[in-house]
Amino acid sequence: MNQNAIEQAKDGDMAGSIHAIRRAAKRARQVAAQTGTALVVRRGEQIDRVTVNDEDALPKQTA
Repeated sequence: MNQNAIEQAKDGDMAGSIHAIRRAAKRARQVAAQTGTALVVRRGEQIDRVTVNDEDALPKQTA
């Protein structure tokens, strides 16, 4: 299932799940920055450990 299909799902919980996943990822970045731990992410077929600094965990500022 792709992102568009999930957002247009008839089940409200399924349609909102993409937003919940994004919130969880944002919180994981914040916690990793605060605790100095790495995130484990999958990029394609490769699994990487990513170090997050405080600037990466903050929301982006719009001008």
